[in-house]
Amino acid sequence: MPGHIISVVGGKGGVGKSVFAANLAIAYLQEFKQRPLIVDLDLASLGDQNIILGQNPAKGIVDVSKMQGAAIDPKSLAPFMVNVQAGYSYIGAPRDAILARDLDLEGLGKFLKAAPNIFNLVVVDCGNGMEPWALKTFEYSTAIFVITTADVIVINQTKRVLGKIQELLFPPEMVQLVINKYSASNIINPQMIQKNFNKQIFAAIPEDVVTCDGSLAKSVPFCIGAANTPISRAYHDIVRKIQQVNLLENLSRLKKPTGVLAQPLSSGTAVDGSPVLNDGGPNARTSVAPLDPWTAMKLRIHKALVEQMDLKKTNTDTNDSKQRAVLREKTQKGVLDILNHEDTASLLTTRELKAQIIKEVLDEALGLGPLEDLLADDSVSEIMVNSRDQIYIERAGKPQLSKVTFSSEAQMMNVIERIVTPLGRRVDEKVPYVDARLLDGSRVHVIIPPLALRGPTITIRKFPKKRVEYRDLVNFGSMTEEIADFLRCCVEAKLNIVVSGGTGSGKTTLLNVLSNFIPASERIITVEDSAELQLAQEHVVRLESRPKNIEGEGEVSIRDLIKCCLRMRPDRIVVGECRGGEALDMLQAMNTGHSGSLTTLHSNNPRECIARLETLVMMAGLGLPAKAIKENIASAVGLIIQQSRLSDGSRKITYITEVVGMQGEVVSLQDIFVYKQESLDKKRKIIGRFVPTGFIPKFIEEMEAKGMKVSRSLFGAK
Repeated sequence: MPGHIISVVGGKGGVGKSVFAANLAIAYLQEFKQRPLIVDLDLASLGDQNIILGQNPAKGIVDVSKMQGAAIDPKSLAPFMVNVQAGYSYIGAPRDAILARDLDLEGLGKFLKAAPNIFNLVVVDCGNGMEPWALKTFEYSTAIFVITTADVIVINQTKRVLGKIQELLFPPEMVQLVINKYSASNIINPQMIQKNFNKQIFAAIPEDVVTCDGSLAKSVPFCIGAANTPISRAYHDIVRKIQQVNLLENLSRLKKPTGVLAQPLSSGTAVDGSPVLNDGGPNARTSVAPLDPWTAMKLRIHKALVEQMDLKKTNTDTNDSKQRAVLREKTQKGVLDILNHEDTASLLTTRELKAQIIKEVLDEALGLGPLEDLLADDSVSEIMVNSRDQIYIERAGKPQLSKVTFSSEAQMMNVIERIVTPLGRRVDEKVPYVDARLLDGSRVHVIIPPLALRGPTITIRKFPKKRVEYRDLVNFGSMTEEIADFLRCCVEAKLNIVVSGGTGSGKTTLLNVLSNFIPASERIITVEDSAELQLAQEHVVRLESRPKNIEGEGEVSIRDLIKCCLRMRPDRIVVGECRGGEALDMLQAMNTGHSGSLTTLHSNNPRECIARLETLVMMAGLGLPAKAIKENIASAVGLIIQQSRLSDGSRKITYITEVVGMQGEVVSLQDIFVYKQESLDKKRKIIGRFVPTGFIPKFIEEMEAKGMKVSRSLFGAK
């Protein structure tokens, strides 16, 4: 019966996977008295195993991969292999990165196929598991041992390794997780790691810095030089467990994918049509071919489409709906032409399947790929892409995992480029995050590696296709008809209003509704980071800030735009959100004849809103005394509307609060309306009501003097 290959990978440098590989093989030797083979295939470290084992072979795995002619057997391997006196054999990595480039993947595969017929156990140190030679080794392996530690960053990197192995369709049973350097005092325990990975931990190896450092200094594996230590016994326990549960015998029956590694791409184009350069070295970019026939067909069609229509030079991001329709029709004809030359009999057995693959290719070529269906679904209010295979959506205020996934991170990056390029933005290693918007106004935030450890992350805040009006908020239960009428009067009376709330609480939606109360005869200027407001009036000027360009110049901030709009004869200034020193400019505008201005602010309640306004004004850097800032706020802001997202996912106005003035050193506030939560129904929905506090705002008299009719009974305590 042939032997087995165990691949050992580490999600991040420093987890101890090379030490694990060496001592696992030696523990096997000591337990079962059978000679194992250790192979150093970590072509990034280039020789760590030499230090661990105390060996310095003249030839190594690159030479083995270039063997010609003769069948691989003990005799033909002898010149490339060290038979150590302790009882194991060893094939090392090259000591020079230039030599590593000569590794022949086909020759490596030939060796890996023959090795289990010579040795009962072959342990291969595969580095981080993402390189072509590691993927080739996985094809011939019985098990893949992934080494991690109880460290948050390492765990995140390990998830990427597991995701890649899963993406290539290797059976999940092949992967065995081992926690290295584990201490009982660690905050992160094995149970937490198991839950995080949703996978059983095979073993935990205790931390023993003294023994490990001593063994490395002597170049003697501790399973030989310190056999009676707890860490050595842990390796023997692992080997015995492998034997007791018949792990390798059971895993050898699994069907594993073959040919997961495509040939290295030469200079030309990738599957997505982007240029690729390859010097043939070990760090050369490679294309991993998906095994799923459906995905493979999609990629072939898309590649042919790029070549046929030259999509790289086609303006696929036009704002003109007619041009988009014409382009989509033209592209659809191209897809159909390509399909006519494809062998589709086995896959596209029905008309529905054919229509589906055409749609998916069109979405990929002209739209946002798998996100298109989510964007078209009106019930989805937010899309949160945590990683290529984990996309959450928000429905009815509640997040849920979507079945939609990206096929690869490259596909995600194509979608990201399609979002940011039309806006003149960029996202790369120098600028790894960006705020943008879609054609329909939906807000997008993107952050990519190295800042995002699990791969590119996309968050899309969708806006309703139909403009939200106050009646909609009344129907949703966010406010009552009486409160809506009161707020209309406040806007028409030119009160300066701050909408306060947390992230996702509905501040921008409420600001839109309030802005639409502004009389159509007035000139409105909006200032935003990313244009989101949808005003119904015609006399509107929309301004949007601009980030720095590639040279680090050309930035136009919110502060700059507020100063500009003061010279543009505004009747109203609407600032999408105050996040920094622009709060001072906004307050000055409110205090210098631009009453009726509106803005939003992040805070949890009206009192915190005042404190946050103070902090933001200080960020302007003028060194104003605290009392002067408070007096400025008290005289400028008339009303604070607190918007909250409750535990059941609903969004409601929870406070309407008047800024009364100053009392000593404190800005005085008085609640006018509050939302009181009373109970929960059977579906865990919050039951509550809007309650007036009995306080009549001071500005009511000013409203009445202007001819507005506001019923005093509206404020009666109930």
